[in-house]
Order: sequence, then structure tokens, then C-alpha cells
Amino acid sequence: MEKFKTLNSTVIPLANEDIDTDQIIPARFLKSTTREGFGKNLFRDWRYDSQGDLKEDFILNDPSYSGSILVAGKNFGCGSSREHAAWALYDSGFRAVVSSYFADIFKGNALNNGLLPVQVSDAFLETIFELVKQDKNITLKIELIDQQISIPGTNHKEKFKINANKKSCLLNGYDDIDYLISKKSQIEQFEQTHKEF
Repeated sequence: MEKFKTLNSTVIPLANEDIDTDQIIPARFLKSTTREGFGKNLFRDWRYDSQGDLKEDFILNDPSYSGSILVAGKNFGCGSSREHAAWALYDSGFRAVVSSYFADIFKGNALNNGLLPVQVSDAFLETIFELVKQDKNITLKIELIDQQISIPGTNHKEKFKINANKKSCLLNGYDDIDYLISKKSQIEQFEQTHKEF
């Protein structure tokens, strides 16, 4: 995975609440077991009409918005536990999702796949949406080491929580296997000191 330390990016605002994993990646596209290629079907039923044409009024189809941060309404990633939702977001170029609440399973899947879920207060989320309405080029700065999200050029900033192990993995670009390998010498030392005679 890519290392994640600091992310500065414009944002794509998707203010809908209760966005479930079937909306993120519909079940009919879950035929692959590898992570690649899911991005083209991200929010498929919201992005395309029944003839397969782009819906111009959907935010991801608006060329005036871009960025590697998705800002979403409360309760993002609810529904089924499919890991493909995180794969689709990552494959589409997103490196972080900001919301005031994430479903626990989605949050775990995101962290396991290099996608940072940043949970902020309802007030901070509303501030982001309001500022993006005023200026589509507004940026967010996410600093993983300090666990802080801020809006450059303003006084708006907040701390966010993250599991220490997952933070270490993101900072080093590790998945769970890479993390275990990085601890190999400590594991071997533990085994040596705890041998049964």
C-alpha cells in the first residue's frame, strides 16, 4: 500500500446520509476477488442512468469538483460488510473519506486497504460542506501523525481518532501481513525467551 502521512487535496462533497455499501458498489459487480477495477462502478446506480449514460446532476460527474478526499454525510458505509466498497473508493483515487460517523465494519475495511476514514464532529462536517458551496477549490489538510484535519486559510481544525496499530500500518504502507513481517525479529526473540524445556 502507499504510505499515508499528510494529504492536501480539494474535495468532492456528497452530503447524502446513510450511504450504504450497496450504493457505494452494487452487489452485481462483486464478481472479482482482486482489488483492481472496482472504481469504474463506484456509485454506479447514482452515476449512470438505465441506458448507461452519465447523470449530469451527480456530484462525481461534475468536472468542477475533483480531489482525493470524499466528504460524505453521516453514517457512511453502513449495510453489508463487503470489502469491495473500500476497494472501489481507493481504485477511484480516493485516499480519505471524511464523515461524522462511519459504520464500524466499513471503517475497518477502509483502514485495511489504505483508505483513511476521518471522523469529525457534525459541526465540522457542516462547515466543510458550507465552505465547499462557497468555493469548489477549498482544500483539506489531513495530517495522520498529528491526527488532525484542518481547512487551510481558516481557523477550522479538529483532531480525529485512529487505532494505533492501523495508524502505524498507514504511515508505513503496510497491510496486516507486512505489519507482522515487520515484527519478525521481536516475534523470534519472544519465541526464544519463552521456549518450553
